[in-house]
Amino acid sequence: MQNVTLKVEGMSCNHCVNSIEKALKELGAAGKVDLAAKTVEVSFDEGKLTVDAIKEAIEDQGYDVVA
Repeated sequence: MQNVTLKVEGMSCNHCVNSIEKALKELGAAGKVDLAAKTVEVSFDEGKLTVDAIKEAIEDQGYDVVA
């Protein structure tokens, strides 16, 4: 398993947390959102997923991945 922490703009509430975590779960990744730090810590199988695919899934929910 690989871990990556992404800086994400636009998150402000529990709905944001739930939508991102659900999108990541559907990809087969586990995500932990920190609203205060504006980060998402993602654990995933690098053999099945790429960081770009994870970023795209978050952006598809309406948030901006900035790092």
